[in-house]
Amino acid sequence: MTSETKKSGSIYAIGDIHGQLAELHRVLDLIEKDGGKDAQIVFLGDYTDRGTDSCGVIDLLIEGKNTGRNWTFIKGNHDHMFELFMQSPPQHDPQIITELYWLHPRLGGDTTLASYGVISTGRTRLMDTHAEALAAVPQAHVDFLKELSLSYTHKDLFFCHAGVRPEVPLDQQNLEDLIWIRKGFHEYTAAHPKMIVHGHTIVEEATHYGNRINLDTGAGKFKPLTTAVFEGGKAWTLSETGRKKLTAA
Repeated sequence: MTSETKKSGSIYAIGDIHGQLAELHRVLDLIEKDGGKDAQIVFLGDYTDRGTDSCGVIDLLIEGKNTGRNWTFIKGNHDHMFELFMQSPPQHDPQIITELYWLHPRLGGDTTLASYGVISTGRTRLMDTHAEALAAVPQAHVDFLKELSLSYTHKDLFFCHAGVRPEVPLDQQNLEDLIWIRKGFHEYTAAHPKMIVHGHTIVEEATHYGNRINLDTGAGKFKPLTTAVFEGGKAWTLSETGRKKLTAA
């Protein structure tokens, strides 16, 4: 297979990044070796939180966007929480229990702000942290979060962050399900209108379930980031040794 064939016939997807800039560079290198600099890539969301360099990750993605790379950016729940926090006054995602605010270490907003030089731990006034964040986070990063897509369709593939509500048309899915859903989606075994490619829920390795493919392999817990390539109705994961066929379990 020639490089030109790969460029024109393949589409790549990258799972949840969670501030892991070195891992992002690694998988982008894998994609370039497999499909060239003009490879079409879909990023499945959760660019921020938990990892050490959310700021650097967003910088890299914006640079790719501004230089005309064929990149599509999907919104994850963590990106949405960051976006809400940067509003005035800061907002709270209703999917999260009140006691578990975005800055809680379990969610990782504290590490995201730390990558911009804002330390949130040990403070009693949320508005002090918020004011510093508004001054420290570039407007281009806030705009990037606002402009993220909720899904992307390519031939027989439907890319989103978390999944879809079964038996609801793909063009009628809502934000809450696309960035948060687990229950009802994971248990559904019948075919969807298209193959769903998603992240959001950690698996030990990229997994093909027949009607969906999960690419979140735990970068948010400092495990390796995963990328996959789709072509002609088939799927592979990428590693330093090349493509590995991804088939339904």
